Amino acid sequence: MHVTQGTFSYLPPLTDAQLKAQVQYALDNGWALSVEFTDDPHPRNFLWDMWGLPMFDLRDPAAILLEVQRCRDAYPTRYIRVNAYDRTLGRQTTALSFIVQRPKDEKGFRLERQEGRDRQVRYTLHPYAADRPSGERYER
Repeated sequence: MHVTQGTFSYLPPLTDAQLKAQVQYALDNGWALSVEFTDDPHPRNFLWDMWGLPMFDLRDPAAILLEVQRCRDAYPTRYIRVNAYDRTLGRQTTALSFIVQRPKDEKGFRLERQEGRDRQVRYTLHPYAADRPSGERYER
């Protein structure tokens, strides 16, 4: 199972050089950057925990790469992503978002079928990782 969220999610993991190039692209466009992490990558869980505050007024990609590395060191078994926010429309619009770290063993999702009245069928995604408490979902 490979969680596919954000830009580049169908590609192999980005190298640090590719990550630096994407961060530079975001900076060249004047976008603010932030780092987020989670152990529950459910598609409806779009509010991940922030690593520090969004970084406005950056000029050098080394600062965001340092924060990504610090987050990796603190949470080696969690998902980590970088977001770039475009403020040109007068609001914080996500212009670019991509995962920079995944757990070695991604648990995946189970499709749950629910049958209701009048032959209605509903489907729900249940992440296997959510069967364990937060903070222990990907630890061995």
